Amino acid sequence: MALNFRGPDAVPLTLQINGEAHQVLVEPRRTLLSVLREELGLTGTKRGCGQGQCGACTVILDGETAYACLTLAIECEGREIVTIEGIAQGDALHPVQAAFIQHDGYQCGFCTPGQVVSAVALLAHTPQPSEAEIRAGMAGNICRCGAYPAIIRSVRAAAETMAEQEG
Repeated sequence: MALNFRGPDAVPLTLQINGEAHQVLVEPRRTLLSVLREELGLTGTKRGCGQGQCGACTVILDGETAYACLTLAIECEGREIVTIEGIAQGDALHPVQAAFIQHDGYQCGFCTPGQVVSAVALLAHTPQPSEAEIRAGMAGNICRCGAYPAIIRSVRAAAETMAEQEG
């Protein structure tokens, strides 16, 4: 049974998500995370701590990472939102996604969407990051399984692949 989140104060919004416009009617207090998951069915963005400390809900908002659990949906009108569902290039995995698979950059997989989104944003800003830059760029994402060495290898491998594709 679908829950109805449209209260008397609901307002219409147009959200640009993964290159597509989505019309939604939401109360101003609703987070981007709840709208993505419950209104639009984009469940790849995970609900973790709900306090902006674990990174499971990471999205790219106007080119920068943001925690969807701390971002009000109403603040996102007119901004470009990219979720894990928008990372792949058609049917082809993004190099970061492929590297996470190839280098075991995941264990249980719960944090993986947020990790991948953060890595994509990091590599967009810093195409050839050092290990220290990778650690700093990924610091907002917690992996409770402790797959950090594999995550770092995955990001480094993705950077190399992307450099080869550009060169």
